[in-house]
Amino acid sequence: MDLDFFKNLRILDGGMGQELLARGMEINSTLWSANAILNKKYHQLVIDIHSDFIKAGAEVIVTNTFTCRKKRLKQNNIEDKFEELNRKAGELAAEVKKKYPNILVAAGLPPQNLTYEADNRDEAEIIKDFYDQAKILDKYIDFFYFDVLSSIKEIKSAILAVEEFKKPYLVGAHISEGTTLPSGEKISDIKDIIDDKLLGVILACVSPENFELNINELKNLKLPFGFKLNGFKTTKIKEGYTSAFLKKKSNPNQFLGKREDLTPEKIAEIAKKFKNAGATIIGGCCETGPSHIFAISKIK
Repeated sequence: MDLDFFKNLRILDGGMGQELLARGMEINSTLWSANAILNKKYHQLVIDIHSDFIKAGAEVIVTNTFTCRKKRLKQNNIEDKFEELNRKAGELAAEVKKKYPNILVAAGLPPQNLTYEADNRDEAEIIKDFYDQAKILDKYIDFFYFDVLSSIKEIKSAILAVEEFKKPYLVGAHISEGTTLPSGEKISDIKDIIDDKLLGVILACVSPENFELNINELKNLKLPFGFKLNGFKTTKIKEGYTSAFLKKKSNPNQFLGKREDLTPEKIAEIAKKFKNAGATIIGGCCETGPSHIFAISKIK
């Protein structure tokens, strides 16, 4: 694909996991969005959501693989289905692309350990986990998307993991509060690890307020930048996202909260403001549906 793709304004999709729940997918322990791949009756729902985001204006869809990582599958005693689930998620996205050939499919490579928390494991172990997931998805996708990573080490590990596939990648870093990643590092530290396959850097699953706090850091990278905004009240809670999820095994918005102010019209207004500030990669994350993406697409 064109490495300059994100130098022009592009619209990404919204949040798959929360949209699945909003459309009636049953909660299955902590599998979250992976339940829609595990359970065949939801496969058409995944296709429908991918398609609805495209019809709303998305030019990129992300594979439904956020909780198809080994860690989450192991927690649910189905680690043996790792290859099967990731392959099916890739197949479903590829099926959608057959109908909409002009869109791009990004391989969603999530944090390989915990969500919204830095992965402190050995780097070689992190690289292997990223590699194993990327290898399965490679045949179905146009580029890799590092989705909601919380440290420079994780981002570096993901870059090394996909190197042999010779495809570009988009970095999606997460900031819960303030101006540092959960690891304590700054966005600007990314400049020390990137290579010529980088498409851009976005803040992933962040509030509009946190994006605004970090926009100058992103601009100073001199790279295409942007966001996938969420509709949660917070991604930093006292007991930690992962421990809360394991404890409650429920819809994440029951402990992260759901904002009522981020209507499609409000999200579009925010997106326009950030577009005017130079953002060219614009999309949604948790609690943003096709109606939000449709409103955003009108600013293009």
